[in-house]
Amino acid sequence: MDIRTPSRAAGRLRLAALIALPVLVLSAACGSGRDALDTGKDIASVPGDTADDGKSTGSSGKQGGSGDKGAFYDAQMKYVQCMRGKAGITEFPDPKLSGYLDWTKIEEIAHKPGNEEVSKGGKNAVCFKEMSAAMELEPKRDVQKEYESMLAHATCMRKHGVSKFTNPTLSGGNVMPGGDPNPAAPQLDTGSPAYKQARQACKDKLLDGLDGMQ
Repeated sequence: MDIRTPSRAAGRLRLAALIALPVLVLSAACGSGRDALDTGKDIASVPGDTADDGKSTGSSGKQGGSGDKGAFYDAQMKYVQCMRGKAGITEFPDPKLSGYLDWTKIEEIAHKPGNEEVSKGGKNAVCFKEMSAAMELEPKRDVQKEYESMLAHATCMRKHGVSKFTNPTLSGGNVMPGGDPNPAAPQLDTGSPAYKQARQACKDKLLDGLDGMQ
């Protein structure tokens, strides 16, 4: 694999971590002899799951249902500080005011030799604990809206000359990003002026927090 971290590959890594997190929480609850229902954690659900009132939720069911953006931001700051300290990535950017990380800047850092693990909590996942804690507090998001946002972005990228840019897909109630058709053997030159111009032109198509996903 290219030593650089392509946008789509980085997005898949982030989504894989998000999917794995509820499983880790559930395992911990079972190990302590507590019923999973007592954890107070939401389990990931597919779009259109029905709530108790019979209405469609249309939610991703991600953790952090309290919607406490302040707690989310503080957790992200702890992760950022860990990445700058333990992981040694001194230029790791502050989170946005929304609490979401600036993945455009993180991707630029990941392109530098020796920084290939920057999207996975640093080398040897030294900051994985802090990254997971922040993910737990991420506000719930609407899977359908995430999909529509990524689809609009992919369409825009092709319109601006990146013809091989693929569409996102829905899988198991989660959005799998589009982008390079073969991340293992990248076909898109993410460093080319044409690609960068397309990214700039289409950046507003992505919802906050989805930049860098594809």
